[in-house]
Amino acid sequence: MRKAIFLVSTLCVTLTSFGQTINLKEQLKSNHITVVNREIAAYETNAIELDAREGDGLAILKETSFKTGSATIEIKGENNPGKSFVGLAFNIQNDSTYEAVYFRPFNFVAEQPNRRSHMVQYIHHPTYTWHKLRNERTGEFEAELKTPPQPDNWFKATIAVTDTKVLVYLNDEEAPFLEVERLTKTTSDKIGLWTGFGSSGRFKNLVLSAKQ
Repeated sequence: MRKAIFLVSTLCVTLTSFGQTINLKEQLKSNHITVVNREIAAYETNAIELDAREGDGLAILKETSFKTGSATIEIKGENNPGKSFVGLAFNIQNDSTYEAVYFRPFNFVAEQPNRRSHMVQYIHHPTYTWHKLRNERTGEFEAELKTPPQPDNWFKATIAVTDTKVLVYLNDEEAPFLEVERLTKTTSDKIGLWTGFGSSGRFKNLVLSAKQ
């Protein structure tokens, strides 16, 4: 059993990996995904795709439990300004109440500093939307990736969740590029894929590691 230790300032998060790999295409075939405001389909090998619609979309994994620990997922968005918001939702209480970390791939290649600082976002819906957080707590829940991938390519993100914090890592880098205080407490063990307004998204190779 391997251990991954994340050291962030004064925070030390120790995760024991159970290596639970979730084949999303198999979950789809087995009818183990509840879809909210999206159509879902198989996409390439071991991947699934959510289509683009108005409003946010969820694909909740019905047979999978996750509260604290780490979730690693490969994601593919697109270079479509204002219409590519892709990520992972957790602590899902219902269709509109959850936490999420998501990426804006179209900002991966942005030249404007303000857009570059908006590459990744933490939210807690319905109270703490991106708009509310950006207006009232500017810069606290968003960040820039130092070495962003190409917006149309697959990239791997790891989201570490403790009782009080969320940390986000990219492509096996040792240091997180986003560390935030959670805006709520864990009340649900439901986890799922997330896409924002007008956005499609592709996802594969979800690996969950529970905290011990």
